[in-house]
Amino acid sequence: MKTIKLGDAALSTILYTGLTLFSLFTLYPFINILAVSLNDKIDTIRGGIYLWPRVWSTQNYAEIFANPHLFGAFLMSVLRTVVGTALGILCTALFAYALSTKEFMYRKLLNGMLVVTLYVNGGLIPTYLLIKNLELMNTFWVYILPLLVSGFYIIIMRSYFETLPEGLIESAKIDGAGHFQTLFRIVMPVSLPVLATITLFVAVLHWNSWFDNFLYTSREQNLSLLQYELMKILLSAMNQSAGQQAHIDESTINIANPQSVRSAMTIIVTVPILLVYPFLQRYFVKGMTVGAMKE
Repeated sequence: MKTIKLGDAALSTILYTGLTLFSLFTLYPFINILAVSLNDKIDTIRGGIYLWPRVWSTQNYAEIFANPHLFGAFLMSVLRTVVGTALGILCTALFAYALSTKEFMYRKLLNGMLVVTLYVNGGLIPTYLLIKNLELMNTFWVYILPLLVSGFYIIIMRSYFETLPEGLIESAKIDGAGHFQTLFRIVMPVSLPVLATITLFVAVLHWNSWFDNFLYTSREQNLSLLQYELMKILLSAMNQSAGQQAHIDESTINIANPQSVRSAMTIIVTVPILLVYPFLQRYFVKGMTVGAMKE
């Protein structure tokens, strides 16, 4: 029978206690935001909301969802996230595979150019003029094309592809597979960890973006994104609060509380990502156990 030493038990207790406390500290901001979002907005002004709502109310969510443009903006955000993530992962994988292929002639040149893009940015005005000259203003593709590839993600994926056994690629070539077959049928199935990770990064980037909506498509209501509509609601609440600040009292019913609106908005935009994450996490675990070449 295996015995557990007293020192090992004490060390395990300390580690589990530390990890539990760290988890609680990590979760506390989210729990606090959830509690504030579900608390009455007038009562929230008094402060003192920590882990549990003092006066339960769904009024904050009701006021946000009363916006007639919110559902259409939600659908547009979902469409942008799905299309942008799918095309982004495809282009990133193609670029990374080419750079990981040793016989590719321009490999070093393109690698150097990618590194430059990590440190040098064109700036806001040149980027705006480029988008305008490309006639992407007020089009859906202005959300997709500028974020299609990222030097950072390409370097991460290229580095992962380079760690794959060379024999895996060579055996595919011996069997007659071309580059596309090698990438889609051999390389990508054994690269699920990096694909899942970058998919999550790209999806969150698209889901949280609103500034390009403000710059390039603010005149097209049908292209409005969820984050942009929520930002407008928050600005409206802040303006109302500034105008009503001198008259705050317990009898004020329709007073705007930016803190409550901001908390409810945070929960609304976070929940979809939290729903998607467990599916990607499953691929993290699965990808780490999917085949490696056995010599």
